[in-house]
Amino acid sequence: MRGASGQAGFTLLEILVVVAILGLLVGLVAPAAMRQLGGAKTSLAKQSIQRLGGVLDLYRLDMGDYPTTEQGLQALVTRPAGATVWNGPYLKADQGPLADPWNHPYLYRYPASRPGRDYDLCSRGPTAQVGDAAGEGMICN
Repeated sequence: MRGASGQAGFTLLEILVVVAILGLLVGLVAPAAMRQLGGAKTSLAKQSIQRLGGVLDLYRLDMGDYPTTEQGLQALVTRPAGATVWNGPYLKADQGPLADPWNHPYLYRYPASRPGRDYDLCSRGPTAQVGDAAGEGMICN
């Protein structure tokens, strides 16, 4: 289009239509993308809990028992006081196994408070609510 001055360009109406279309696209796509991101973090937390469970089983094979609640998951990275047959580190310190995908520390308790479990290993999930091992939104072994 050529205006009165003879220069080509876009009218204000055309720019407003493009901005409105972009706004609609962002409004429709962004919530779906955020839902996918939340689901991926939950899946990652479940996989990390399974992996840490396997590492805890290796620790138990070497030491004869799981780490105590007081020793926590740190016993997988550094030798607990008084441990003579510790063959660790079972995890590399830079892998950061002590935090879930939401960057909250995993909850570890031995012996377990839930029936039928040797230990409790849980993530508080995206809400980070503190509660019992079967609390709302918790992801546990």
